[in-house]
Amino acid sequence: METILDKIIAKKSETIEALYKRKDELKTIVQSNEKRSLLNKMKQADVLSVIAEFKRASPSKGDINVEKDPTEQAKMYELYGADAISVLTDTPFFKGSYEDLAKVREAVNLPILCKDFIVDKIQIDFAKAYGADLVLLIAAALEDEKLHELYTHATKLGLEVLLEVHNEEELDRALKTDAPLIGVNNRNLKTFEVTLETTEKLAAKIKESGRYMVSESGISTFEDILKVTSCGANAVLVGETFMKATDLESKIKEMKVSLRAEIK
Repeated sequence: METILDKIIAKKSETIEALYKRKDELKTIVQSNEKRSLLNKMKQADVLSVIAEFKRASPSKGDINVEKDPTEQAKMYELYGADAISVLTDTPFFKGSYEDLAKVREAVNLPILCKDFIVDKIQIDFAKAYGADLVLLIAAALEDEKLHELYTHATKLGLEVLLEVHNEEELDRALKTDAPLIGVNNRNLKTFEVTLETTEKLAAKIKESGRYMVSESGISTFEDILKVTSCGANAVLVGETFMKATDLESKIKEMKVSLRAEIK
C-alpha cells in the first residue's frame, strides 16, 4: 500500500525537474557567506535548544496557518529566544517555498534549517543559495548510497546536516555517517502516527555514539519537554504548536529548560 511518504517522494520528481530548469538562478543569487552554526550553539548550550519552525500546512494536519508572514514570524521566534529556525520549502504538501527560506534568512541572525524531502543534489544547491545553514536528510526516504552522496554534497557546500531517523534500523544507518546531529522524528512518516516513545527508544544509542539529538514532532507541552530532555535530547524542533500559539513568547520560554550535566 502506498504511504504518505511514498506520495511525497513520488511528487518530488516534478519539483526536481522544475529546479533543474531554474538552475541558472543559482548563478545570480547573492547570499551572505556568514556561517551560522546550530551545532556550535548546541555544544555550548546549558539549556535545551529550540528550533522553531515556519510551517504553513502539512499532509496530516492540513492548513495550519497559511496566511502567516515568514518575516514577521521569524522575527518573533528570534525575539522570544529560539536558537534556530526551520523553514518548510516543499510546496505541494506543505505550501512552503525557497522564497520563504530567503525571507527568513534576511529577517534574523539565527541558523536556518531547510526542511524538505531531499532526494537530489539540486535541492541542496537551492537550499544553500536561498540562505540555509543546515539541510534535513531523511533516512526513511533515502537508500544508503544516496544518503551518503547527499550528506557529502551538503557538507562540501559548508552546510550542516540534520539526519532524521524514526526507528532503530534507520538509526543504525545514520550512525554509519559522520553526522553529529541526529533528529528523531516522533512522527512515523509512513503512517503519520506520533508518539514520543520514539525518542525514548532511540535516545540511549544516540547518546552513546556521542551525537547530538534533536527530538522532532509531537511536542507541545511542558510535560513533553521534560520527557524528551530526561532521556537526553539536546534540542527540540517545534512547528504546529508555535504556528498556532496565542502566547508565543511563553510557549518558547517554557521549553528552554536546563540540561542536566550528564546529558549536555
